[in-house]
Amino acid sequence: MAKVEIPMPKMGESITEGSVIVWHKKVGDTVELDETLLEIGTDKVDTDVPSPVTGTVAEILTPEGETVPVGHIIALIQTEQESSNGVGTVELSEEEVEEIDVDSSMEMQDVPVVMPKMGESITEGTVITWHKQVGDQIELDETLLEIGTDKVDTDVPAPVTGILKEILVPEGDTVDVGTTIALIGANTRVPVVDRVSDSPIPVQQEVPDVSDQSSTASIEESVEGARHTEDGRFLSPLVRSMAQAERIPHDELTQINGSGRGGRITKKDVMNHLKARKTGATSSPTTMIKSPPHQLSVPDTGVQESDRIEVVQMDRMRQLIAEHMTESRRTAAHVTSFAEADVTRLVQIREANKKAFFERDGVKLTYAPFLLYASVQALRDFPILNSSVEEDKILIRKDYHIGMAVAIQSGLIVPVIRHAGRLSITGLAHASSDLAHRARASQLVPDDLQGGTFTLTNVGSLGSMMGTPIILQPQVAILATGTIAKRPVVIEHPEHGDSIAIRHMMILSLSYDHRIIDGAMGIAFLRRYTEIIENLDPEMEL
Repeated sequence: MAKVEIPMPKMGESITEGSVIVWHKKVGDTVELDETLLEIGTDKVDTDVPSPVTGTVAEILTPEGETVPVGHIIALIQTEQESSNGVGTVELSEEEVEEIDVDSSMEMQDVPVVMPKMGESITEGTVITWHKQVGDQIELDETLLEIGTDKVDTDVPAPVTGILKEILVPEGDTVDVGTTIALIGANTRVPVVDRVSDSPIPVQQEVPDVSDQSSTASIEESVEGARHTEDGRFLSPLVRSMAQAERIPHDELTQINGSGRGGRITKKDVMNHLKARKTGATSSPTTMIKSPPHQLSVPDTGVQESDRIEVVQMDRMRQLIAEHMTESRRTAAHVTSFAEADVTRLVQIREANKKAFFERDGVKLTYAPFLLYASVQALRDFPILNSSVEEDKILIRKDYHIGMAVAIQSGLIVPVIRHAGRLSITGLAHASSDLAHRARASQLVPDDLQGGTFTLTNVGSLGSMMGTPIILQPQVAILATGTIAKRPVVIEHPEHGDSIAIRHMMILSLSYDHRIIDGAMGIAFLRRYTEIIENLDPEMEL
């Protein structure tokens, strides 16, 4: 029998850490070779991780929501195979363990446990609770103590296996980051990994700042200044901040039943108290709000307003999209220009070739490769749209790495077709089909999403006539192609005059960074793109 270590995989050259999103297996479950074990993610992409062996999940070392460096061991799988060449951890029977002589030359050394840094702006922390006492045996990664700042409470794991020799900072004391708070006696032959001092501690959700500083001043003063409830229970910085933010009087805190050690009030206790307060299960001074004068009385239906509101937590991808889009709006001076293109010829070319193309290449011939092809050709004439801005410099890219927005179930993702300028229509069809398929199957890696120089989003595939897309930083332009629809159009002819015909029309929307691209330049790019897409050669090689 052997236990195989499962490390956090490297998902790209620039990726140094990953987050465990969800475990698809639990301890004791049987897992087959290549069966999905868990889902991980970075700030760029989420993906499934297959099991490298067949066996049983022996231990999960990294829980859901925790971020660890690449190579960090996140789980152990027990297999039926023998361990060889030092790979895996060999499991010994009790008889074998008893036969092993203890090396008398082993020496104990003191390993310091320091107050960890819990964020860039955090300079100190408070010891809330020691979960171990002097003389206790401690296992590697076992919870040693709980610490907190004004933003978060979190557990600190033991950096080594050993015995707690000395506690240097008692409960309730606040010390600077890096201060030694305890000593653990560890055997020198046990590898020492200073996970407490070097690895980032998972940061829980921050408590929002109080926006109204003018009211309940007495509540703020009493909660902010008191580290204990009136009945002597310790109040962590997080609980104090929550009480201040939610305007919970100090005397009301004594009414909360604490589920923590020694009856200490935890974040969950405060949240439950607030929920009970809203539903009327508990009363407090802050719920006694007088109605303003002249307010119309509304019949009491017995239904709380909170019962008519559904609260949906943003998933990880939606949070990232929100962050990136907001940052783009703050960074670039967005301008959007529009144009209309007669794509009748494009429709005819696709209709005439799609069947033979699929039989030959095994992928569908969509409009995407033609739209991508026109983007590259227009960028060749207007290279400043294939650039980025760094302070007062414009970096014009010589390669055309075109991002292609793909709608998936949980949001929108933009994989990149690299060196699109080197690809034919056929090559672009294969590349766009492959990326779209892998995006919807959660098989992209971070490198698929990086390095784009220009983005195309086909909002028409979703049924939209047009859009005003947001630039994907650090790019300076993004083109949205609307739905292709038949419309009556005036056709000008130099000899026969004007006539009305039914044509396939498409609206183009170009959003660009007005810091470096003027309106004349943006509109000129749209005119060139329209010219290219309207005049595709019916005999072009596919």
